[in-house]
Amino acid sequence: MQEYLATKPFDLYTLHLFHLVVKHRSFTRAAREAGLSQSALTRQMQTLENRLGLDLINRTTRSVEVTEAGRHLAKEAGRIINGVADTLDGLQAAFGSVRPEVRVSVSRSLAMAHMPGLFHANHQRHPDVVCRINYQPSSAVLTALDANETDIGVLCPPSPLPASVRVTHRFNDRFDLIAPAVLGSAAPVKRAGAFLGWLLEQPWLLMDSSTHTGSTLRRWMKMRKLDIQPVMELDSFDLIINLVSSGYGLAFVPHRALALYRRKESIMTLPMKVSFEREIVALTRKHRKLPAHIARFVENILF
Repeated sequence: MQEYLATKPFDLYTLHLFHLVVKHRSFTRAAREAGLSQSALTRQMQTLENRLGLDLINRTTRSVEVTEAGRHLAKEAGRIINGVADTLDGLQAAFGSVRPEVRVSVSRSLAMAHMPGLFHANHQRHPDVVCRINYQPSSAVLTALDANETDIGVLCPPSPLPASVRVTHRFNDRFDLIAPAVLGSAAPVKRAGAFLGWLLEQPWLLMDSSTHTGSTLRRWMKMRKLDIQPVMELDSFDLIINLVSSGYGLAFVPHRALALYRRKESIMTLPMKVSFEREIVALTRKHRKLPAHIARFVENILF
């Protein structure tokens, strides 16, 4: 081990500097964040490449291009750096005076009404734990989990899930068809053929098709002959509900998302013989034992 340490090609500090260069794709911005001169950072990267005997970065006059070897190292560097930070945070949480922290990344396709099930019980039982919450696309949630930048991810899962994560919780999220109350009251709901024709004539608001929920919902609708072009695509069910209540059109939204909406008199739920459902999961990484405060948070999730 001593011989290895004496001849190792880089240390954590050098790895951190390389991570900054790849993150910013700029020596100038990376040097500014690291508090170094640009020339000093350049020498660090040249030394790193010389010791490894590999080209990691191709620098042009306008940008920084990362080689295949550099991309491989950058992926591992993110895990290592965040893993060390995670270990130190766990050490402080267990033995120091710093309040323990749980990082939770939540997909933007979840509504505000989903949040109490995630946080309420843990907040009541462990009020000393700080929750740091990111609200982002599902793809970003999975990337953050893989890079050890978050502890728990909550999303509508793609198939297949990455092998590096495990599912701790699942629940089925049933959807309702809603319409502005004035518009919905005119729907011929008792005559199937007329009702379908009426639905096809209405303006629709849909979740963004780039999301897993949005694409899955569209396939489900097409199977039921609801092949429509929305007047709006959005990435928030809470916003969709507010726009429906203001008369902008029809939408499928999670039944749970309606629980917190106060102006229920402005919305009408229309009957569907078959309801659309999606699965929501909570994920953690497989490769490490969870610190006690994060394990407790996972146990306190109420869905």
